[in-house]
Amino acid sequence: MTTAARTPQQDRSRATRRRLLEAAVDCLAELGWNGSTVTVVAERAGVTRGAAQHHFPTREDLFTAAVEHVTVERLAAVRADADELPPPGPARTEAVVDLIVRLYTGPLFRAALHLWVAAATEQPLRERIVALENRVGRESHRAALEFLGVDESAAGVRASVQATLDLARGLGLANLLTDDAARRAGVVRQWSRMLQTALDAASAETPGQP
Repeated sequence: MTTAARTPQQDRSRATRRRLLEAAVDCLAELGWNGSTVTVVAERAGVTRGAAQHHFPTREDLFTAAVEHVTVERLAAVRADADELPPPGPARTEAVVDLIVRLYTGPLFRAALHLWVAAATEQPLRERIVALENRVGRESHRAALEFLGVDESAAGVRASVQATLDLARGLGLANLLTDDAARRAGVVRQWSRMLQTALDAASAETPGQP
Protein backbone atom coordinates (compact mmCIF):
# COMPACT_ATOMS: atom_id res chain seq x y z
CA MET A 1 0.00 0.00 0.00
CA THR A 2 1.39 3.41 -0.96
CA THR A 3 1.77 6.36 1.38
CA ALA A 4 -0.89 8.25 -0.57
CA ALA A 5 -3.32 5.36 -0.09
CA ARG A 6 -2.66 5.19 3.64
CA THR A 7 -3.13 8.90 4.32
CA PRO A 8 -6.97 9.01 4.38
CA GLN A 9 -7.05 6.08 6.80
CA GLN A 10 -4.47 7.75 9.02
CA ASP A 11 -6.46 10.98 8.93
CA ARG A 12 -9.61 9.10 9.95
CA SER A 13 -7.72 7.40 12.76
CA ARG A 14 -6.43 10.73 14.07
CA ALA A 15 -9.89 12.25 13.84
CA THR A 16 -11.40 9.32 15.74
CA ARG A 17 -8.75 9.59 18.43
CA ARG A 18 -9.39 13.32 18.80
CA ARG A 19 -13.15 12.82 19.10
CA LEU A 20 -12.60 10.23 21.81
CA LEU A 21 -10.27 12.49 23.78
CA GLU A 22 -12.63 15.46 23.64
CA ALA A 23 -15.67 13.31 24.47
CA ALA A 24 -13.80 11.81 27.44
CA VAL A 25 -13.14 15.25 28.93
CA ASP A 26 -16.77 16.30 28.39
CA CYS A 27 -18.03 13.12 30.04
CA LEU A 28 -15.72 13.48 33.03
CA ALA A 29 -16.78 17.09 33.54
CA GLU A 30 -20.48 16.26 33.31
CA LEU A 31 -20.77 12.72 34.69
CA GLY A 32 -17.75 12.21 36.92
CA TRP A 33 -15.51 9.17 37.01
CA ASN A 34 -18.18 6.62 37.90
CA GLY A 35 -20.48 7.72 35.09
CA SER A 36 -17.77 8.00 32.46
CA THR A 37 -17.33 4.51 31.09
CA VAL A 38 -15.56 3.71 27.84
CA THR A 39 -18.94 2.81 26.34
CA VAL A 40 -20.45 6.19 27.27
CA VAL A 41 -17.46 8.04 25.81
CA ALA A 42 -17.55 5.97 22.62
CA GLU A 43 -21.25 6.72 22.16
CA ARG A 44 -20.67 10.44 22.63
CA ALA A 45 -17.76 10.37 20.19
CA GLY A 46 -19.87 8.49 17.62
CA VAL A 47 -17.60 5.44 17.45
CA THR A 48 -17.85 1.83 18.54
CA ARG A 49 -16.51 0.58 21.84
CA GLY A 50 -14.11 -1.60 19.86
CA ALA A 51 -12.74 1.44 18.06
CA ALA A 52 -12.27 3.22 21.38
CA GLN A 53 -10.37 0.28 22.83
CA HIS A 54 -8.24 0.05 19.70
CA HIS A 55 -6.93 3.54 20.44
CA PHE A 56 -7.01 3.26 24.25
CA PRO A 57 -6.81 -0.31 25.59
CA THR A 58 -7.79 0.67 29.15
CA ARG A 59 -10.07 3.20 30.76
CA GLU A 60 -7.08 4.77 32.49
CA ASP A 61 -5.32 5.15 29.13
CA LEU A 62 -8.30 7.00 27.70
CA PHE A 63 -8.94 9.48 30.50
CA THR A 64 -5.37 10.38 31.35
CA ALA A 65 -4.62 10.89 27.64
CA ALA A 66 -7.78 13.00 27.33
CA VAL A 67 -6.90 15.40 30.13
CA GLU A 68 -3.31 15.69 28.92
CA HIS A 69 -4.42 16.31 25.32
CA VAL A 70 -6.86 19.07 26.19
CA THR A 71 -4.44 20.67 28.66
CA VAL A 72 -1.70 20.85 26.03
CA GLU A 73 -4.15 22.30 23.51
CA ARG A 74 -5.38 24.96 25.92
CA LEU A 75 -1.88 26.01 26.88
CA ALA A 76 -0.95 26.22 23.20
CA ALA A 77 -4.00 28.41 22.55
CA VAL A 78 -3.08 30.64 25.46
CA ARG A 79 0.47 31.00 24.14
CA ALA A 80 -0.91 31.92 20.73
CA ASP A 81 -2.76 34.83 22.34
CA ALA A 82 0.19 35.96 24.47
CA ASP A 83 1.14 38.68 21.99
CA GLU A 84 -2.11 40.46 22.87
CA LEU A 85 -1.13 40.86 26.53
CA PRO A 86 -0.45 44.44 27.71
CA PRO A 87 3.17 45.64 28.04
CA PRO A 88 5.06 44.64 31.21
CA GLY A 89 3.60 46.24 34.30
CA PRO A 90 0.54 46.01 36.57
CA ALA A 91 -1.95 45.65 33.69
CA ARG A 92 -0.03 42.73 32.21
CA THR A 93 0.34 41.05 35.59
CA GLU A 94 -3.41 41.25 36.20
CA ALA A 95 -4.11 39.94 32.68
CA VAL A 96 -1.78 36.99 33.25
CA VAL A 97 -3.29 36.16 36.65
CA ASP A 98 -6.78 36.32 35.12
CA LEU A 99 -5.66 34.07 32.26
CA ILE A 100 -4.22 31.50 34.67
CA VAL A 101 -7.34 31.54 36.82
CA ARG A 102 -9.54 30.99 33.77
CA LEU A 103 -7.52 27.87 32.95
CA TYR A 104 -8.61 26.46 36.30
CA THR A 105 -12.29 27.43 36.26
CA GLY A 106 -13.59 25.66 33.15
CA PRO A 107 -14.70 22.14 32.16
CA LEU A 108 -11.11 20.91 31.85
CA PHE A 109 -10.40 21.59 35.53
CA ARG A 110 -13.69 19.95 36.51
CA ALA A 111 -12.73 16.86 34.49
CA ALA A 112 -9.24 16.77 35.99
CA LEU A 113 -10.68 17.06 39.49
CA HIS A 114 -12.82 13.96 38.98
CA LEU A 115 -9.67 12.11 37.96
CA TRP A 116 -7.87 13.32 41.10
CA VAL A 117 -10.69 12.08 43.32
CA ALA A 118 -10.77 8.67 41.62
CA ALA A 119 -6.98 8.44 41.76
CA ALA A 120 -7.04 8.83 45.54
CA THR A 121 -8.45 5.30 45.86
CA GLU A 122 -7.37 3.60 42.61
CA GLN A 123 -3.64 2.92 42.66
CA PRO A 124 -3.08 2.26 38.90
CA LEU A 125 -4.87 5.51 38.05
CA ARG A 126 -3.07 7.35 40.84
CA GLU A 127 0.36 6.60 39.41
CA ARG A 128 -0.70 7.95 36.03
CA ILE A 129 -2.35 11.07 37.43
CA VAL A 130 0.61 11.96 39.65
CA ALA A 131 2.92 11.75 36.63
CA LEU A 132 0.47 13.73 34.48
CA GLU A 133 -0.01 16.47 37.08
CA ASN A 134 3.74 16.81 37.49
CA ARG A 135 4.11 17.41 33.74
CA VAL A 136 1.14 19.77 33.59
CA GLY A 137 2.37 21.64 36.65
CA ARG A 138 5.82 22.18 35.16
CA GLU A 139 4.35 23.38 31.87
CA SER A 140 1.91 25.73 33.60
CA HIS A 141 4.69 27.17 35.75
CA ARG A 142 6.91 27.68 32.69
CA ALA A 143 4.07 29.38 30.82
CA ALA A 144 3.35 31.72 33.73
CA LEU A 145 7.01 32.79 33.89
CA GLU A 146 6.99 33.36 30.14
CA PHE A 147 3.81 35.46 30.18
CA LEU A 148 4.98 37.53 33.13
CA GLY A 149 8.42 37.98 31.58
CA VAL A 150 10.24 37.26 34.83
CA ASP A 151 13.39 35.39 35.79
CA GLU A 152 12.75 32.39 38.02
CA SER A 153 16.22 32.65 39.53
CA ALA A 154 15.38 36.00 41.15
CA ALA A 155 14.62 35.74 44.85
CA GLY A 156 10.97 35.05 45.56
CA VAL A 157 9.84 34.72 41.93
CA ARG A 158 9.44 30.95 41.86
CA ALA A 159 7.42 30.92 45.08
CA SER A 160 5.27 33.84 43.93
CA VAL A 161 4.43 32.19 40.61
CA GLN A 162 3.72 28.86 42.29
CA ALA A 163 1.45 30.59 44.78
CA THR A 164 -0.44 32.10 41.85
CA LEU A 165 -1.02 28.65 40.38
CA ASP A 166 -2.11 27.32 43.77
CA LEU A 167 -4.49 30.26 44.17
CA ALA A 168 -5.96 29.53 40.74
CA ARG A 169 -6.64 25.91 41.72
CA GLY A 170 -8.35 27.07 44.89
CA LEU A 171 -10.56 29.48 42.97
CA GLY A 172 -11.37 26.67 40.57
CA LEU A 173 -12.55 24.53 43.47
CA ALA A 174 -14.70 27.37 44.81
CA ASN A 175 -16.34 27.66 41.40
CA LEU A 176 -17.43 24.02 41.21
CA LEU A 177 -20.66 24.33 43.17
CA THR A 178 -21.68 27.95 42.57
CA ASP A 179 -20.85 30.73 40.14
CA ASP A 180 -18.03 32.49 41.94
CA ALA A 181 -17.21 34.99 39.17
CA ALA A 182 -17.93 38.22 41.09
CA ARG A 183 -15.84 37.35 44.14
CA ARG A 184 -13.15 35.80 41.96
CA ALA A 185 -12.68 39.02 40.00
CA GLY A 186 -11.92 40.91 43.20
CA VAL A 187 -9.47 38.25 44.35
CA VAL A 188 -7.69 38.36 40.98
CA ARG A 189 -7.29 42.15 41.21
CA GLN A 190 -5.96 42.05 44.76
CA TRP A 191 -3.62 39.12 44.11
CA SER A 192 -2.31 40.83 40.98
CA ARG A 193 -1.29 43.87 43.04
CA MET A 194 0.46 41.66 45.58
CA LEU A 195 2.20 39.67 42.84
CA GLN A 196 3.34 42.86 41.11
CA THR A 197 4.82 44.12 44.38
CA ALA A 198 6.72 40.84 44.82
CA LEU A 199 8.00 40.88 41.24
CA ASP A 200 9.09 44.51 41.53
CA ALA A 201 10.99 43.70 44.72
CA ALA A 202 12.68 40.72 43.08
CA SER A 203 13.67 42.86 40.09
CA ALA A 204 15.12 45.55 42.32
CA GLU A 205 17.23 43.00 44.20
CA THR A 206 18.57 41.28 41.07
CA PRO A 207 21.57 42.89 39.35
CA GLY A 208 21.02 43.57 35.66
CA GLN A 209 17.23 43.64 35.96
CA PRO A 210 15.44 46.79 34.79
